Amino acid sequence: MASVLPIRLGVNIDHVATVRNARGGDHPDPLRAAEIAIAAGADGITAHLREDRRHIRDDDIARLKAQITKPLNMEMAAKAEMVAIAINTRPHAACIVPERREERTTEGGLDVAGQAAHIAAVVADLKPAGIRVSLFIAPDTAQIEAAAKVGAPVIEIHTGAWCDALREGRDVAAEAEFARITAGAALAQRLGLEVHAGHGLDYATAETIAALPQIAELNIGHAMIGEAIFSGLGTVVGTMRQAMARGRARVRA
Repeated sequence: MASVLPIRLGVNIDHVATVRNARGGDHPDPLRAAEIAIAAGADGITAHLREDRRHIRDDDIARLKAQITKPLNMEMAAKAEMVAIAINTRPHAACIVPERREERTTEGGLDVAGQAAHIAAVVADLKPAGIRVSLFIAPDTAQIEAAAKVGAPVIEIHTGAWCDALREGRDVAAEAEFARITAGAALAQRLGLEVHAGHGLDYATAETIAALPQIAELNIGHAMIGEAIFSGLGTVVGTMRQAMARGRARVRA
C-alpha cells in the first residue's frame, strides 16, 4: 500500500463565540481558544461567519487572520457579502456551506449540482485572492462530480447523517451512510479533489473516519468545545489527535 499522509485537525471555535454572545462582552474570546488549540496541536482553525452573526463576528475573523499562527478556514455562505469579506480578509481557506437563518446548525450539504453556475462564480472570485476553496457536500456521486466541475480543489464531506444514526442506535442506517462516505471519498480522490470531513464528529467517530486513507483533514467543533468545559481545550485537542492517530494507524497496517 502507498504511504498515507498524516491527517490534519481543524478545530472549529464557533461555540466559544456562542457562549460569549449569550451574555455579551468579550469573554470567552474565540482568539484565545484558537491559540490554545494551536498550542495543543491543532493544524488549523475553522470559524463560520454566518449572515446573522449568531456566533463568530467580523472582528473575530479579522483578529484570527492577523494573529493565529496556523491556517484559518472561514466557513461561509455563497453570498456576495461573504465573498467580499473573504477577499478582503484572505483566509487560507473558505469552505462554502449552505445556510438558513432558522437552522440551529448546518443541516445538510451544499447543492452544488443544482447551483453549479453560481458556485462556479464564487469559486472563480475567491481563487485569485489565494483562497483555497472547499465545498461542504453530502457524499453523493452527483454532488462530488459537480464539485470537481465547478473548479473547487477541495470537498468536505458532511458526516452528520452518519453520526446521527450512530448516536440514535440506527445501526443499519449508520452502516449504509458510512459506506456512502467511503465510496464518496474514493470517488473524490479519483477526480483529483482533496477530501476533508466534518459535522457531528466526536472521539469515536473521528477515530473511525481517520482510517479512510483519502481523508486529509477533519474539522471538528461542537463535541470538542463541549468536552473542553470539563477537561480543558488543550487536553481535548490532544485526546482528539490521539484518536485520529489510532484510526490512521489502521490504514498503515
